[in-house]
Amino acid sequence: MRMAWITAALALTLGAPAALVAQPADLDPRIARILDEVSEQRLADLLKRLQGFETRHTLSTQESPTRGIGAAAQWIHDELARSSPRLEVSFDTYDIPAQGDRIVHDVRIRNVMAVLPGKSPRRIYVGAHYDSLARPPRPAPAAEQPTAQGGARAGGQSAVGGFDWGAADHFQPGANDDGSGTVVVMELARVFAESGIDFDATLVFIAFAGEEQGLVGALLHAEKASAKKLPIEAVFNNDMLGNVVGGNGVADGESVRVFAEGPEDSPSRQLARFIQRQAARYQPSHEVRLIARHDRFGRGGDHTAFNQHGFAGVRFCESNEDFSRQHSAEDTWDGVSFAYMARNARANAAPLAVMALAPPAPIVVSDRGRPMIGRQPSGYDANLRWQPSAGAVGYRVFWREAWSPDWQHEMRVGDVTTVVLPNVSIDDSVFGVAAVGPGGHESVVSAYVNPPREEATITTR
Repeated sequence: MRMAWITAALALTLGAPAALVAQPADLDPRIARILDEVSEQRLADLLKRLQGFETRHTLSTQESPTRGIGAAAQWIHDELARSSPRLEVSFDTYDIPAQGDRIVHDVRIRNVMAVLPGKSPRRIYVGAHYDSLARPPRPAPAAEQPTAQGGARAGGQSAVGGFDWGAADHFQPGANDDGSGTVVVMELARVFAESGIDFDATLVFIAFAGEEQGLVGALLHAEKASAKKLPIEAVFNNDMLGNVVGGNGVADGESVRVFAEGPEDSPSRQLARFIQRQAARYQPSHEVRLIARHDRFGRGGDHTAFNQHGFAGVRFCESNEDFSRQHSAEDTWDGVSFAYMARNARANAAPLAVMALAPPAPIVVSDRGRPMIGRQPSGYDANLRWQPSAGAVGYRVFWREAWSPDWQHEMRVGDVTTVVLPNVSIDDSVFGVAAVGPGGHESVVSAYVNPPREEATITTR
C-alpha cells in the first residue's frame, strides 16, 4: 500500500483556506466548447414548439397528433432522435390505474429517455418534467360543484384544495414549469452527443411525465432503477430555469439555486458542492447558490423520487420565482429569459462533463461499511485510507472545520491510497477525497462520515 505523508506542504495549507476555484489554464477546451455550443435560439425554438401542444397535462389526450401530452411526448422523442445518431432514444412506459384525486382515470405515462453510452456502466442523469398544469380559467357552475362527500366534478373545481387536478384539456402552457427544464435537457443531449467526446460515464437525458400528479414518472423509474441496481451516481433535476424577475419585483439573472438534501455530508450535498465548484471554473460570472434543503420549503421535485431510493440528486431552480405564473395559463414562453436559461444550461453542462470524464469517486468505507479513517501513527494524526478508483492517476484530499459547511483546504496527492495529515484532529475536522483522472478531471468528493452511534440499552428487573 502506497502512503503519502503531508508535512511541510500541509503547514502551508493550514495557514489559510485554499483557493478552491482552479485557474483558467486548468480548463478542458472540449468542455468549454460544449458550453459555447448551447444555443439561446434553439432553446427558444424548442420551447415555443413545446408550448404549441397547448396542454401537456398527464391526463390530456394521447391520441391527437398535434395536441396534448401524447403528441408532446412523441415530438420530444423524435427531436432527441434527430439531434444525434449517438443517442439511444426510447419511451419508459407505465400503465397507472385511477387513484386518489390527481389520477382520476387510468392513464399511460411515458418518460422519454435519450441515452449517450459511455465507456463504463456508471450513470449520470439529467432530467426535467415535461407535463404541465394550470388552474382552469373559471369556476364551475353551482350545479357542478362537489357534494358534501367531496370528489372532483366537471368544470374545474374539486373538494380537495378547490382545484380539479383531473381537468386536463384547457390551455396549460407550462412554459417555465417545466418547459424550461425540458428544453434545457434536450439541448444538453444534443450538444453532448455532438461533442464527439467519449465519456467514461453513461449519460441519461430524461423527460419525466406525471410530476404534477405526485412525481409519478420519476418515482416509477427510480423504483425500477433501484430494483435493477443501476449504478446511478447523480441526478441533475432541472425544474423552472427561465424566470428572472420575481413576483416581488426583485430581479436576478446571474445566479441559479441548487437544492440538496441533508445531512451535511450526504451524497446529494457532495454532488451540490461539486456542481458549484465545477460550474464556477467554467462560468464564473453565473453563481451557483447552494440551498441546504431537499427542495423549496414544503415542496419536492423529481430528484426527490431518486433521493427516496438512495440516489444522489439535486434540483436546479431559478433564483427568483413568480408564483402568479406557476400552474397558471399565464406561464407562457414570452415570460422567460432565454439568455438566463442558456446560462443555467451551462451551469449543468460544466459539472456534468467533468463528472462524466472523471474516474468514479473513491470508496472510503470498508467492506463492513466503516469509514477508513484513524489517528495513526502518533494517535493525533488524520490517517485517511480509500480503495483505488478505476482510471485514477491521483487523488485530491479535502478537509474543513467540522462546523463549516464548505471545504476550506485541499491538496493534490499522487497515486496513493493512504494519506497521513500530521497533528490534524479527526474529531475537529471533516475529511474527503476525490479521484483525479489523466486529464485532470476530478470526481465528486467522498466524505468520511461519522457513523451513527449505537443505541444503548439498559436491562432492568
